[in-house]
Amino acid sequence: MDLLKGKTVIVTGGTRGIGKGICKTLLKEGVNIAFTYNSSENIAKDLEREWTTDISKVKAYRSDASDFEQAQSLASQVVEDFGSIDVLVNNAGIIKDNLLMRMSERDFNDVININLKSVFNMTKAVQMTMLKQRKGSIIHMSSVVGLGGGAGQTNYAASKAGIIGFSRSLALELGSRNIRSNVIAPGFIETEMTDKLEDKVKTKWLEDIPLKRAGTPEDIGNVCLFLASDMSSYITGQTIIVDGGML
Repeated sequence: MDLLKGKTVIVTGGTRGIGKGICKTLLKEGVNIAFTYNSSENIAKDLEREWTTDISKVKAYRSDASDFEQAQSLASQVVEDFGSIDVLVNNAGIIKDNLLMRMSERDFNDVININLKSVFNMTKAVQMTMLKQRKGSIIHMSSVVGLGGGAGQTNYAASKAGIIGFSRSLALELGSRNIRSNVIAPGFIETEMTDKLEDKVKTKWLEDIPLKRAGTPEDIGNVCLFLASDMSSYITGQTIIVDGGML
């Protein structure tokens, strides 16, 4: 359908899991993609070569979204390389689960910085470009844990709940300039991260999902496509739960 043909999308954390699924889904619509990575340079460069076509320009950038200056530098470089920033997908995130009584201050701070402060950094970095264009879509990756909580996940839940509040406030600020801000809250998604869980944990998760299956990164990518394109031109400040009915 070429819903986004010629548009430029930034996806933070695009080399694996949900970020990779989002990139693959959006590429089918003829977008140009700037995706970030932190350490897996060989994987990033391989994906850059694999995804680049006559229709889509793709470039990988080593950038830590939790670092304010790196976020600013990234946005400037993407504008220089691509000419515009039409969509931002704030996807970078980590998990460092533990009961609060055992959680270190460092583990709390790391999760807040990478999951939540990165959203502030990247959004602030692209804001001026989108304001000049008078158009843009900003999509933030939260989690059902940010809505329903999770034992042993106080840091993660706080970061993901914070993203929702940030997005709703941003929608109020930027709506008059035709810049939209929305959230996707995934449930149990099959990724490298969930592959590491014990089988009994996975079984318990699946028992609680009405659709009786885990989600895929492409399931999230399809919702991201909707929010990135003009199909959702009258939607802002919303959180779309993609969890098979679990919550």
